[in-house]
Amino acid sequence: MTFARRRVLQAFVLTTTSSLGFGVTAQIPIATAINRAGRFRALAQRSAKAYAQQVLEVTPGASASILTTAQQLMAQGFDDLAKAGLAGDAASQLQTLRQDTSALTAALAGTPSRANLPKVNAASDKLTATAERLVTAIEASARQASSRIVNTAGRQRMLSQRMAKNYFLQAAGLDAKPLRDEIAADRAEFKKALTGLEAAPVSTLAIRNDLQQIQAQWTFFEAGINRQPDAETLRTVATSSERVLELANNLTVLYEAALKDVLGTT
Repeated sequence: MTFARRRVLQAFVLTTTSSLGFGVTAQIPIATAINRAGRFRALAQRSAKAYAQQVLEVTPGASASILTTAQQLMAQGFDDLAKAGLAGDAASQLQTLRQDTSALTAALAGTPSRANLPKVNAASDKLTATAERLVTAIEASARQASSRIVNTAGRQRMLSQRMAKNYFLQAAGLDAKPLRDEIAADRAEFKKALTGLEAAPVSTLAIRNDLQQIQAQWTFFEAGINRQPDAETLRTVATSSERVLELANNLTVLYEAALKDVLGTT
């Protein structure tokens, strides 16, 4: 990052933090907490997506591995958030998050079945909503506008997984109209957020490259969810949604790193 660009980004971050009465040293733990809390949204939807894939026998080996990894990342997320010093509403939401995570884990237990899909779906949506409230509470506790870019990038992870999950639920025979409506809303939000991230002043070469890759992979993913389910399309949605998730997660981490670089803190 050039010195001139660093000064521009420093001005942006300092304006959106110190003008609200907060020092720059609070930015990094807040951004990290938002990333960790927000990741639960994606993990909840990804778990339900993987469960539906097992029911449909779409890349069953990979989906079983996804469920295991999701459980591990949730445990890690709680370890990280325990170090964030959350208080007030954020602390209360974190406790609810623990309860909802346990409920989803219980719903996922046992041999995957179509009959259990509604229960898994409901539990994943409840956990997603709680994680969203936790992110909002963390942001509100600091009122740092510059940290919202981490939340926006992180939310793209969840949207990719919820769209894929709902596509698989349709294929499994669940009520199609509400699923189609949510896919349409999530598609619009994802594209709008991607445009906003591309225009954001906090950027690096790595961020711009990652955004270009997400845009390219999104094209494949969107084409898949626009088609009627068949064996090939189900596999395409499964693999492309994972790639979008990977890139969006990397982008979220890059925004954290960029803000650290801008602020000159560790």
